[in-house]
Amino acid sequence: MIYLDNAATTRPDPSVIQAMMPYLTEQFANPSAFYQEAVRVRMQIDLARQHAADLLGAAPGNIYFTAGGTEADNWALRAGAEMMREKGRHIITSSVEHPAVRNTARYLASCGYEVTFLPVDGRGRVDPDEVRAAIRPDTVLISVMHANNELGTIEPVREIGMAAREAGVLFHTDAVQTFGHIPIDPEECGISFLSASAHKLNGPKGVGLLYVAPGLRPGRLLYGGSQERSLRPGTENPAAIIGFGEAARLAALRMDEDAARIRTLRQDFIMELKSQIPGIRINGDEEQSLPGIVSVTFPSVSSETLLIRLDQHGICASAGSACSAGAIEPSPVLTACGMSEEQAKRTLRFSLGRENTAEEMEETVRVLRAVLSES
Repeated sequence: MIYLDNAATTRPDPSVIQAMMPYLTEQFANPSAFYQEAVRVRMQIDLARQHAADLLGAAPGNIYFTAGGTEADNWALRAGAEMMREKGRHIITSSVEHPAVRNTARYLASCGYEVTFLPVDGRGRVDPDEVRAAIRPDTVLISVMHANNELGTIEPVREIGMAAREAGVLFHTDAVQTFGHIPIDPEECGISFLSASAHKLNGPKGVGLLYVAPGLRPGRLLYGGSQERSLRPGTENPAAIIGFGEAARLAALRMDEDAARIRTLRQDFIMELKSQIPGIRINGDEEQSLPGIVSVTFPSVSSETLLIRLDQHGICASAGSACSAGAIEPSPVLTACGMSEEQAKRTLRFSLGRENTAEEMEETVRVLRAVLSES
């Protein structure tokens, strides 16, 4: 198998699995209990929180564990809107957000909030000047992702965050695709809330985090016990949280080296695609992009056909966001960038990760050429 769908999920690192195993077997105590076995588990959760905070240059007290990026996105938008309700009911986001943000914004609109969905340019980039122009006296929250999950385009979050800070507006960024892959400093970028997910950086599924800036206290996500400082109650999943912490620790050690190697693979892959397959289009921003995401529009064959044929050759790719699997409509991200529906339906996403090799990328180009020549 050649796995090129790392933006959807990544293989858990062996060290992550090793770190998790004791908490799935003999160290099963509830971390909220008082006896020594429970305290030992709770200490490992605290260490995991520290590792996650270190990736952001934050304090552990700014990190709240969640069940994943979607939950963190929901919490950030709903809590941010509620915290600022007396100031106003206007929210700004972009037209290329992940469904976890886009659909939460639509839910808030149904609750009486007014949502402005800002357009993007052909690379999928939000213009910070348009963000500034959209801010009103009643604007309470801005949510723009750190990098797009379909195109890889890195958004100008620092400029947007500064605009939000100057206007006294909360700023959330969905960093699910970037946390542990490229640096981000929430304080420097004026970020109030940041969402991340473990399974995007070789950690386990079912665990994420919400970073909350110092001085802010979001409303309760759930009602229950005292876990996560009473804001996100429920018995913790120690194995998943500890696995997330180990993935974050490894990412801190490997980030620069991994990013450089994967970026080289990406650049070589794009060069080979352009030279070997006439008529393709590379989408997004080839310079201001995540190291491993390549979005390609092909000249004639549908993405569905290509995915089936690639799968027959043991190559895993996608037609966009994994959260849109099974969707009949073309990707709203691609159409927001100016693509026609027909072009969007001929677009694939290849997302490279820590384990991919130059030989795999060469084989993928060879198979694509063969598949396209037969179609």
